[in-house]
Amino acid sequence: MYGAQHLHEFGGLPAVDFQHTGDGGSRPAADAAAWRISVDPYGDDDLTWEEAFARFLETVDPAGVRALIIGQWGEAYEEKSSVPIGLVIAAADRLTALEAVFVGDLEAEEAEITWIEQSDVTALLHAFPALTEFGVRGGTDLVFPPTKHERLRALTLQAGGLPVEVVRGVLDSELPALERLDLWLGVSAYEGNTDVADLAPLLSGTRFPRLVHLGVRNSEIQNEIAAAIASAPVVARLRVLDLSNGTLGDEGAAALLEGQPLTHLELLDLHHHFLTEAMEERVRSSLEPHGVRVDLSERCEPWGDRGAEGRYTAVSE
Repeated sequence: MYGAQHLHEFGGLPAVDFQHTGDGGSRPAADAAAWRISVDPYGDDDLTWEEAFARFLETVDPAGVRALIIGQWGEAYEEKSSVPIGLVIAAADRLTALEAVFVGDLEAEEAEITWIEQSDVTALLHAFPALTEFGVRGGTDLVFPPTKHERLRALTLQAGGLPVEVVRGVLDSELPALERLDLWLGVSAYEGNTDVADLAPLLSGTRFPRLVHLGVRNSEIQNEIAAAIASAPVVARLRVLDLSNGTLGDEGAAALLEGQPLTHLELLDLHHHFLTEAMEERVRSSLEPHGVRVDLSERCEPWGDRGAEGRYTAVSE
């Protein structure tokens, strides 16, 4: 199953496909769009990502570009993201206003999420110390060693299976400005081997002192995560808690409600869940009167007659 779609906006700007813009008034100003650069390896023009990016730098004033989206860069099953990443880094002296980068904005028709060949994406963080937002889609060969970055405020890692080494690298990083962290843990069948114990530095509240938006999503152990979060010190300073897209059932929701108060939250996002109607009502009646917005959309049914064993994440393969 695959739920990731092309970004519609990024870095607070509308996403625009560079190859679909023309001259004059049909092309936004350099600083008015999150520019997506992508190529079709099966298309008729045989344009490489390097050629498309060079054309972009010649056409759009690179000094004004604030947000860049790396879309399909070729045969995503074979070519690693180090290819476009290296080209972007080589242009760092021209992309002087760059604040946001997303690597791997591919839909299923281009590559299933677990087939996107990633690399050491922290090279971009080292090359662009002014970045405030960074996102990555795809977990295959994804490398994220412990990193220091003073200005990064938002970090998103989307995967059908996020390797535990990546999670540990993120949680061992020094990101003092980080306000939003969104991790799609995925399933063990696709190398999503993080367990609750690996999240301890995050849940303890000792990491990322400015964190106010936490997403631990798309996990096949969503109930265990919910139970751990119920007593996690980090929750007290959150405004948004996102446990969506996973296998959350009544047991996990009950643990949340029976744990520490959640009435300070602005949003509790549980969409794509396996709660019963009765538990949905219990969650709403416990939180909505206190002004908490609760997203309980997309109630799912387990596959077949397998009960809890038939629950599934929104994004896997």
